[in-house]
Amino acid sequence: MKVKYLVALAAVLCASVSWAREPFVVKDIRVEGIQRTEAGTVFNYLPVKVGDVLDDEKAAASIKALYATGFFKDVRLESENGVLLVVVEERPAIAQITIVGAKEFEKDKLKEGLKQAGLAESRIFDRSMLDKAEQELKQQYLSRGKYAVKITTTTTPLDRNRVGINFQVDEGKTAKIRKINIVGNEAFKEKDLLSAFVLRTPGLLTWFTKEDQYSKQKLSADLESLRTYYLNRGHLEFSIESSQVSITPDMQDIYITVNIVEGPQYKVSDIKLAGELLLPEEELRKLIKLGSGDVFSRERLTESVKLITDRLGDDGYAFANVNASPQLDKEKQQVGFTFFIDPGRRVYVRRIHITGNNRTRDEVIRREMRQFEGGWYSTSKINRSKLRIDRLNYFLAVDVETPAVPNTTDQIDVNVQVKEKATGAVMFGAGYSNMEGIILSGSVAQDNIFGTGKFVNLMVNTGRVNKVYSLSYTDPYFTRHGVTGGFDIYKRVLNTSSLQSVMNFNTDTTGANFRVGIPLNENDSVQVGLGAENTVIELGPNSPQRNIDFVNKFGESTNNIPLTVSWRRDGRDSAIWTTSGHTQRVFAEAGMPGVDLTYYKVSYDHSWYYPLSDTFTLMLKGELGYGDGYNGKELPFFKNFFAGGNTSVRGYRISSLGPRDDNNRALGGNIRTVGNVEILFPMPGMKNDRSVRLSTFLDGGTVWGSGGARPEQEGMRYSAGIAVTWISPMGPLKVSVAQPINNQPGDNLQRFQFQFGQQF
Repeated sequence: MKVKYLVALAAVLCASVSWAREPFVVKDIRVEGIQRTEAGTVFNYLPVKVGDVLDDEKAAASIKALYATGFFKDVRLESENGVLLVVVEERPAIAQITIVGAKEFEKDKLKEGLKQAGLAESRIFDRSMLDKAEQELKQQYLSRGKYAVKITTTTTPLDRNRVGINFQVDEGKTAKIRKINIVGNEAFKEKDLLSAFVLRTPGLLTWFTKEDQYSKQKLSADLESLRTYYLNRGHLEFSIESSQVSITPDMQDIYITVNIVEGPQYKVSDIKLAGELLLPEEELRKLIKLGSGDVFSRERLTESVKLITDRLGDDGYAFANVNASPQLDKEKQQVGFTFFIDPGRRVYVRRIHITGNNRTRDEVIRREMRQFEGGWYSTSKINRSKLRIDRLNYFLAVDVETPAVPNTTDQIDVNVQVKEKATGAVMFGAGYSNMEGIILSGSVAQDNIFGTGKFVNLMVNTGRVNKVYSLSYTDPYFTRHGVTGGFDIYKRVLNTSSLQSVMNFNTDTTGANFRVGIPLNENDSVQVGLGAENTVIELGPNSPQRNIDFVNKFGESTNNIPLTVSWRRDGRDSAIWTTSGHTQRVFAEAGMPGVDLTYYKVSYDHSWYYPLSDTFTLMLKGELGYGDGYNGKELPFFKNFFAGGNTSVRGYRISSLGPRDDNNRALGGNIRTVGNVEILFPMPGMKNDRSVRLSTFLDGGTVWGSGGARPEQEGMRYSAGIAVTWISPMGPLKVSVAQPINNQPGDNLQRFQFQFGQQF
């Protein structure tokens, strides 16, 4: 740009010399030399009009104005009998931009980057812009560790004063981090310090994560993580003296050296409280996670400040200010803290504003709010409200802000912004095995019908194994106090003749069920259901003797009045992206006396989430189930527990574990146990994308039957593998690949399983 202005200035100076003549009145203006530019464009930029007096000053201004447009590389003014003649030479336009040899990036994205640098098709060609664009392109490759990249730029003149620009890219090989050295560490081993780094040397997965490629931003973040590591372990005077990054002459290997000064480890001497203490000092001290004699930790100090701030926020002090002032004793290597507390003014909530709910009604969200308009502000109520809205599972994201009301000192607003997701779904489930091929199932559901928060599910499954026709309805606020009500009407036809893993029998069950759910508190609820059903049984050839005995005893048609009672506790931090907390569920089903079937089944499952880091979450899940008959009757064989498949032990065919008959068909059992260990983490390179989550897992489980099983059928079965869950634009997709660990002869394996749903 500076070059362009210098040229324009030189032109103006030359023009000033050439126009050292008598001024004249402009009778007409003509433009010569234009090919693409309209004459009207020149007239618009020209500061001289017909009838004006053109002197040296206006002539210089005219030339300067036309140069400033960037359209022209030469401008001359001539006069002939009162006619002003503007003679221009246009700059060429960019007709096309081609990029050859680019593999690391998509060409469209590279062109978008060039456009941001000022270089794009149809724009005026500027050599300085070309140089800038070339550097920008090179910078893109440097950010990916392509330090050996070479970019050759050529411009080709075309007809009608146009040019074509070609970028020839030789990407070269990606430079890798070969060594990271930390110099000056004595208190901790280097490998422990490097565990806090994102950057690392090449490993098993770095080809995918790209963590072995140097990035200035990543190194800065790693150095801050290193500082945090030391500060959380008492090294208050820790400092990073320098960091050097060197690359070998062949641009292939990168070496990073970090020089640090650890400083001594400090312990906490005492804790004091000062300022306006609105709460009892004893209560405040319980919120402070540091005590006399403890090794100093910045993390626990920050947590203490937050706990005090949140506690004051529960009493309406939304703008409380808590500062921890340190008093350092370098000789004793001790540090004391004085917590200065300024609660500020107590504030109340003026209005609650809800945005983003284009489909969901306001009342559906507002009834989950625990913070009310006109009430004193409460941090815990705000957080609880956000969590309850999140658990509705109607939204991809829930954000809550509490801005102060302008021109007031004691009022705030609560702004709840939601991002809706598709809550209606046509679900398709599928599994594949060598013996059965592809198994399909489907259902139609709407979790938030007409934006009312009510749930409707219509299942029509016409698979060759399961035929299910059911209608379910749930009103989560059957009463205004949060009591839920709902019903289920169903017809289930089970045909196992095509399943070589399950004993051969058919059942046709028709029934209905009414449900009521009662919330006990914010996390706990109890649900009670009572129904009636009729089951028609048809035994196939070679049926097990116990099935034949059951039909002989009860007949081919049985009636049942099932009573169900369940208790559920949900303490997760989020239903959208769970990282901590747990869920528990106890479910009991019993066939009421006075009809054909009298039995009971009890099951318990517990899922526990623990954040291993900002990225990884550990999930532990356990399930136990037990069933039997009473009043001298037995547990119906079609009420048995089963295990195996993508909801229990992956890698084994659905419902195939446990006792089997002489034809190797699963019989099920009255005892079931399943355990899962899973590590959840985001897709590498997509940490902030909550639509995709990966996991590695270890599953184990089986069922036991009262009749016993052959030795090769007994015992737990285990599998390990990887899974991915993706909330795609087409619907939720779950895929798992599992490898059985201790499978025995006769086990039915199914290593690959997936489930896909089409949302609307």
